[in-house]
Amino acid sequence: MENYRYTEADFATKAAAQKSLVRLLQPLKPFYSPGGAQLAIGATSAHYEDEAARMEAFARPLWGLAPFWAGGGSEPGFEALYRAGLAHGTDPAHPEYWGKCRDFDQKFCEMAALSYAILLAPQTVWQPLSEEEKANLTEWLWEINRSECCACNWQWFAILTNLALKSVGRPYSRERMEAGLAMMEGYYEGGGWYRDGAGGEKDYYNPFVMVPYGLLYAMFMQKEEPERCARFRRRAREFAPDFLSWFAPNGAAIAYGRSMTYRFAQAAFFALCLLAGEEVLALPVLKGVLVRHLVWWLNRPIFDNAGVLTIGYGYPNLQMSESYNGPGSPYWGFICFAFLALPDSHPFWAAPCAPLPGLPRLQYLPHANMLMQRDGSHTVALVPGRTGLDDHSHTVEKYCKFAYSSRFGFSVARSPYTLAQAAPDSTLCFKAGRLYYVKDLTAPGYSIGPEGLAMRWSPIEGIRVTTRILPTPAGHIREHLVESDLDCEAYDCGFALPAAGPNAARAAQGPTATARCQNGFCTVTALAGGGRGEFLLPDPNTNLVCPKTVIPMAAYPICRGSQTLRTEVSY
Repeated sequence: MENYRYTEADFATKAAAQKSLVRLLQPLKPFYSPGGAQLAIGATSAHYEDEAARMEAFARPLWGLAPFWAGGGSEPGFEALYRAGLAHGTDPAHPEYWGKCRDFDQKFCEMAALSYAILLAPQTVWQPLSEEEKANLTEWLWEINRSECCACNWQWFAILTNLALKSVGRPYSRERMEAGLAMMEGYYEGGGWYRDGAGGEKDYYNPFVMVPYGLLYAMFMQKEEPERCARFRRRAREFAPDFLSWFAPNGAAIAYGRSMTYRFAQAAFFALCLLAGEEVLALPVLKGVLVRHLVWWLNRPIFDNAGVLTIGYGYPNLQMSESYNGPGSPYWGFICFAFLALPDSHPFWAAPCAPLPGLPRLQYLPHANMLMQRDGSHTVALVPGRTGLDDHSHTVEKYCKFAYSSRFGFSVARSPYTLAQAAPDSTLCFKAGRLYYVKDLTAPGYSIGPEGLAMRWSPIEGIRVTTRILPTPAGHIREHLVESDLDCEAYDCGFALPAAGPNAARAAQGPTATARCQNGFCTVTALAGGGRGEFLLPDPNTNLVCPKTVIPMAAYPICRGSQTLRTEVSY
């Protein structure tokens, strides 16, 4: 892949942004199947069928191509590929037929991308098809109405698929749409925030799906359902100020929760607001957030040598991936390019990229269960963690640490057998016997507010911890009341910073350990409990942002009985 360095100029005008999209998708062309309906870009597997993974990889570039076409863009090679792929993938007589669907089929996720393209760019993906091809595509999309979808954000896929069928005058299931919309209402908790299913989290699936797909619905159902559409639009306006606080001035957003491999989909909400004509922020501010976010991501080593987007976060990394991440999964991130559908005359294209507005240094988000901290270049979320596990991998690392950062990301354990493999950044870790145990589930009844957080938890039978986190102007203080039935050791850990590179340094003396890197520092100091400052060099590739890291920490001796640990973490 060409060694191209992205700048704000690559998105300053419509022509430049269109060129950037094509440059990013062009490396995919050699990997499409002869019939165009499959895309094979990797040898790794997901929990679903490999055939579905190749269909997924075919579908997800449409998140970028659909608004590109809707806004008047043209790239004949991709137009021919997708016309052929849609015809062949839905033809039961063709070797590349995508097949019938089953309950909870991965292909339902990809129907959302196909439906998005039909809604935004019917002149490119629908109208050129023959009558037989249109009938085949209709019949194949109807599969979502014959099977069950997961009771979470997936319900939006069924809603959008039926909305797309309706938009081109084909049979659709109003009943299925209403059932999904009713579920969405059941997940809504106020302030623009939804839970991702009955036991789900409030994470990036709010800006990935729950809120922006409501705006898509409003775009096409405004006349028929003005009250519901106004409700979806109002929720987007309520959500925007909270979500803006997740972003740092340089465009990075906090790394938190699952599905981090979708990368720049983190800013898709703002792009969909533009598409829907919903002014949730001043236009120059909104453009600045989007453009800086894309530039921050696209200059990271997230592509392979062929220029194909990889599974990972700040670099290729299967360690942090989900069981539902196939080789083409990261291309969902291209939903962030929804702004390409804006007409040439839209004021977005002439607007400057304004900096973030002045935001509070400390901001409590009651509907998200987060306490946000900000300084001039860094955003941190203090969280109480989950009260129950789910079926997704690395849930503890993705939701249950004390703090999540826009600068340093978080780390994912390899195993509990050594401290280096456990990579316990931003958490309290105990060594008991041969194994290392970190904070996992929080007991029900935690508290969070502008003054801080309080929670009870137990990493292992025989150890009970009550933790208070108190924000300070320079970071936060952790107070842990540890009640232990055994003698052991504890490590109260800060963020994981790059272990090498410009300005990388570390020093430990007495109760304090400090690590520095080119763009920041983290200092951990044991204030009470007899701790000493130490460093940990975790296994490589455990951190989302940097492959080699160092974690400053306070190491404490733990004796049978009760004792209080007090640790200051500055950043």
